[in-house]
Amino acid sequence: MTAAVARRTERVLSAAVDAVDWDEAVDRIQRWADRRESRYVCITNVHSVVMTTQSAEFERVISGADMATPDGAPVAWMLRQAGHRDQARINGPDLMWRYCRQAAQRNEAVFLYGGSSQTLDALEARLLAAFPGLQIAGAYSPPFGTLSATEDAAIVDMINGSGAGTVWVSLGCPKQERWMAAHRGRIEAVMIGVGAAFDYHAGTIKRAPIWMQQAGLEWLHRLLSEPRRLWRRYLVTNSIFLVRACWQLASNR
Repeated sequence: MTAAVARRTERVLSAAVDAVDWDEAVDRIQRWADRRESRYVCITNVHSVVMTTQSAEFERVISGADMATPDGAPVAWMLRQAGHRDQARINGPDLMWRYCRQAAQRNEAVFLYGGSSQTLDALEARLLAAFPGLQIAGAYSPPFGTLSATEDAAIVDMINGSGAGTVWVSLGCPKQERWMAAHRGRIEAVMIGVGAAFDYHAGTIKRAPIWMQQAGLEWLHRLLSEPRRLWRRYLVTNSIFLVRACWQLASNR
């Protein structure tokens, strides 16, 4: 584990996003997990960044995170324009995979929250096959809809009682970010919202080829895979981001 590095953030539209590399991101989570600190980490892409311009409440959720990594290629590019020239995409699926590899070596337990029961079963099998020493302290597929206070308290007790240092949350944006923010101070672990990572690693959704990931085209692969569900998000949201990002860059200059 490397020495702690002072936090550096930049505004991307209305969101405070961390300028951080892979080692820093993993090390921060490990330090917090070792101390069982109640923290949450957002993985910010174009969709979540644009949402911060449309909802003051969601802007507080993202900017209030203990770390917000630049997932989308355009978000990482904006950080590079702000002077962080080597900024890489720190995306949810790869962050989860890297962290679980190290957690297996450190005998640290992880908790999986979200997804369907079938996805969780496949995900657990995949993780344990890849990292035989990994301790999965628990996995829970929450029911659809709003939980009662009693149900929510039972989930908090279950997670805290599991002894997990990290909770990997796959509820989709913006639900997972709001859930983590609402549970900081209650769940005694680091919560990381990783979106579709559970489905990718479980094999229920096919991830973009490596060349598309490296070219910043993972969004295009998702759009082509689920056009009817995602066309509005990508067409409208990406257009809003492009206009606002150009305005921000012009204003800064």
